[in-house]
Amino acid sequence: MPEHRTPNSGAASAWEALPWSLRVATVCGLCVLVLATTAYLVGRLLLTVAPLCLAVAVSLLLTALLSPVSRLLRRLRVPNTLAALGAVLTLLGLVALAVTVVTSQVATEFDDLGATLSAGLAEIRQAVVDGPLPIDEAQLDAIVAVVRERVTQRSAELDPAEAASVTLEAVGAALLAVILLFFLLKDGSRMWAWLLRPVPQRLRTTLDEAGRAGWWALSRYIGGQVVVAAVDAIGIGVALLIIGVPLALPLALLTFLGGFVPIVGATVAGVAAALVALVANGPTDALLVIAAVIVVQQLEGNLLEPLIVGRALRLHPVPVLLAVTAGTLLGGIAGAVVAVPILAVLHRTGAVLVKRGTRQQSTGTE
Repeated sequence: MPEHRTPNSGAASAWEALPWSLRVATVCGLCVLVLATTAYLVGRLLLTVAPLCLAVAVSLLLTALLSPVSRLLRRLRVPNTLAALGAVLTLLGLVALAVTVVTSQVATEFDDLGATLSAGLAEIRQAVVDGPLPIDEAQLDAIVAVVRERVTQRSAELDPAEAASVTLEAVGAALLAVILLFFLLKDGSRMWAWLLRPVPQRLRTTLDEAGRAGWWALSRYIGGQVVVAAVDAIGIGVALLIIGVPLALPLALLTFLGGFVPIVGATVAGVAAALVALVANGPTDALLVIAAVIVVQQLEGNLLEPLIVGRALRLHPVPVLLAVTAGTLLGGIAGAVVAVPILAVLHRTGAVLVKRGTRQQSTGTE
């Protein structure tokens, strides 16, 4: 009698007939497709609640930054609630101080700044017309008119209701981040224990170790970046004051904020400082500012970051650039800020999970 073959046996035979390399490539391709689809769906879900995700991310970053302040207050026998509140008030006080200082300098230099910028722009205009570029005054005026028209058109297209909605979302996200920050500082350990409670006992130790390693990476990274960004801001701010560039303190604050976006943020802040120096003081001072920015960034990259952040968290520039680019495309400036901390946490957590898995496999084999 002829052998009866079921459809499943035929499919199995066809699968076994494929070369081994093709079967491996097929399985790997399917896994990549499933992971990419899952990541896309998760990303779309997170984008629908972007203000909430941003508030949670900011609160975690600030918790990692302010945990030493809260611990110090608890060591001084301050109650847990008051220690968390004191750390939050410290942050709000520093923010209020920075805003006050920057606003005061802008208000002080505002009258002189208008005339200085007008003269600087006129000087740059004349340099462009008299320079080697084939541009005359009529062409330059046409370019300026087009740019002005585009900016005016873009401003007119903004919906006031939409702008108000975005502002309310931002304010609500900021308030939520502050509230979450307080509770994370106060009850962070209990929250983590509660999250681990449903996990099976055989996996709880591994996940706890991986989570603590990720939190250590986040704390080490954000603390180191604050120190590095502060040193950058002080160095560039002092250079701007010595050179005599207006708005030195606001530009130093911009440099500090740009330090939280590795590579890209420092470059943008340096370009902004050079442009202000070019418009206000001329090309010589702009070149001096560029030289100061390069010196400070080299000092940061080759000395400060290895010493402060540590070699264990130093990531290669390629994944950092990819993470910043992906974060910018997904979430704008906020996405660029949180992209590298997420990468650092995933890198450290993944290393712990792989190490534990390899250790368990070797133990089981033996």
